[in-house]
Amino acid sequence: MRRTLGIIAVAAALCVEPPQLSVSDLAGKAGLAAKTVFGDETSKKYILETTGGGAAFIDYDNDGLLDVFIVNGSRLEPFRQEAPASFLYRNQGNGTFQDVTRNAGLTKSGWGQGVCAGDYNNDGHLDLFVTYWGRNVLYRNLGNGKFTVADLPQSRARWSSGCAFLDYDRDGRLDLFVSNYVDFDLKTATPPGANPFCQFRGLSVNCGPRGLKGESNILYRNNGDGTFIDISEAAGIAVAAGNFGLGVLTGDFDNDGWPDVYVANDTNASLLFHNKHDGTFEEIGVLAGCAYNSDGKETSGMGVAAADYDGDGWLDIFKTNFSDEAASLYRNGGQGMFADAAQEAGVAKNQQWLGWGCGFLDFDNDGWPDLFLVNGHVYPEIDRAKLGLSYRQPKMLYRNAGGQRFEEVNSPVLNTPSPSRGAAFGDYDNDGQVDIVINNMGEAPSLLRLKGASGNHWVRIRLTGTVSNRSAIGARVTCVTGKRRQIDEVRSGGSYLSQNDLRLHFGVGSARRIDLLEIRWPNGAVERHANLPVDRQINLTEGAASRADR
Repeated sequence: MRRTLGIIAVAAALCVEPPQLSVSDLAGKAGLAAKTVFGDETSKKYILETTGGGAAFIDYDNDGLLDVFIVNGSRLEPFRQEAPASFLYRNQGNGTFQDVTRNAGLTKSGWGQGVCAGDYNNDGHLDLFVTYWGRNVLYRNLGNGKFTVADLPQSRARWSSGCAFLDYDRDGRLDLFVSNYVDFDLKTATPPGANPFCQFRGLSVNCGPRGLKGESNILYRNNGDGTFIDISEAAGIAVAAGNFGLGVLTGDFDNDGWPDVYVANDTNASLLFHNKHDGTFEEIGVLAGCAYNSDGKETSGMGVAAADYDGDGWLDIFKTNFSDEAASLYRNGGQGMFADAAQEAGVAKNQQWLGWGCGFLDFDNDGWPDLFLVNGHVYPEIDRAKLGLSYRQPKMLYRNAGGQRFEEVNSPVLNTPSPSRGAAFGDYDNDGQVDIVINNMGEAPSLLRLKGASGNHWVRIRLTGTVSNRSAIGARVTCVTGKRRQIDEVRSGGSYLSQNDLRLHFGVGSARRIDLLEIRWPNGAVERHANLPVDRQINLTEGAASRADR
């Protein structure tokens, strides 16, 4: 019966003309003009120069406007002047941003990688965690526009990559998960072309990650006094060792009310840490069907995103991979068991591109989550080698055609090539349509404003926990309009080393009211709100009545 209904839905969706869409890159006009530094721009001697950094949409000053954080890197050669820090841009509410990095105290420089956000001390101010090749930094938000460096136990310098705050034990305090890439030392690094792991289609390139020593991931438990403790061993996280971890994705993938963690690994099987409800995890990626592709092969995972793209009530997983590999779309068949549906869903083409940041967004507000990803190769040298590939690559937007298949959407801006890495999603101008900020390696960021002409309605949900963690990270929201039920979760981290808006966005098509909004808070409590307005933000505080703001 379900298969028959799916075929009918696809047939109906394919009869609908794609909505008009305009895409504009407003970064320059908005003031996001500073260039990201990340190794040499024309050649990459070491793998350290290839990974790039993440981006974040955050409201760090609680003014209701999304600000932008861009992770900056470094280079092998010494800087003539002071080494660059990452960038914090404050949203001024008029379509422009102001660089407030120095005033905010975010001054650390180095090989920055990823960023994630969450109010770890429940004081009402969003804190930042930034990963590095070296020592990671936890920034505590002081609430006056400034941050200070907080203490975090780090046994040694590592190459950390993705990260996410989560309340894994549901005690109302945000814990922290960190993925790690490779054990890399510039002093002993192998030069390009030195062995088979330093070759690409006959071209001598930087070495790795194969041939290098893999790493394990870290789980920090929040002690409740502003400090953390590394419990990776006791929680069963460090057991999965020797991996090349990049993107981190949290979500309740088996609908048991507890957050699980998925890690995209580069060139080896990806990991799914299932939450056992007792403070420990078990790694079940192979068993759950989301470790390999549909052919049972390892892929080079980069970015990760989650959504219930087919509307069956289970979170699915999308993962970007290396060039010559199809992207992965792990459809959740129930109870957290997955199958790679990328081919049948139409997202397995364009294998010449190398994918990084990705996310689900409903750009036409029709109630079905669409899919966006950015691309860019790791070897600038291929531009001179005539291999039929390019270092700078276009972006991809796929429209969800009724929950079973995706259709590619084109525009001149999307087709403009860039060496892109991190991508974050959020409605920075509060107009009811999700925008995208992209960290381009060696270039200024992109700020994509998507405008659909569908006339469909939307609702944006902002949650504040009281018994649960203040950021409501881990909360699941079910939005019901007529017969259509949508789910999403508030999550930290995701995409490629990036942070999306913590507010949830639902397109609701032609619906004029939200029939039911159900919130399952991170501690398991459930609240329901009925007959709510559309085309506005609805603020919900745990245990209190809803409030709708225009």
